[in-house]
Amino acid sequence: MSTNGHQGIVPDKNLYRIGEVSRITDTKPFVLRYWETEFPMLQPVKSPSGHRLYRRKDVNTVLLIKRLLYDEGFTIAGARRHLRDANEGPAELAPGTAEPRRNPAGEGEPPANISRKVLLDLRDSLRALLTLLETE
Repeated sequence: MSTNGHQGIVPDKNLYRIGEVSRITDTKPFVLRYWETEFPMLQPVKSPSGHRLYRRKDVNTVLLIKRLLYDEGFTIAGARRHLRDANEGPAELAPGTAEPRRNPAGEGEPPANISRKVLLDLRDSLRALLTLLETE
């Protein structure tokens, strides 16, 4: 990993070529191409000549993926789930009410006094602990 001080600083422009993203994120281009296959939310557009063009949100997604994998110890599948769960919006409202739509049987719902964020944080902490235990 580079300590050049430029990692994570995203220049103010709309589109970036893969080489620029590689330098900005200190990630090899082949890793970026692989992550495109593993993370559906990472979808650079293609130029007419077929070059990948990453948008600012794609660069930020790469930085987040890298943090989850390298710093927080997530697996690829775990990071994919984490990003998918984080991108899910608030609960859908039931028609004509201000209450979130509930599963009629109540299956899969946490107790009312535990927030979704607390559960996600707990799950992530347990995954990180499991990763640490598996590497020792």
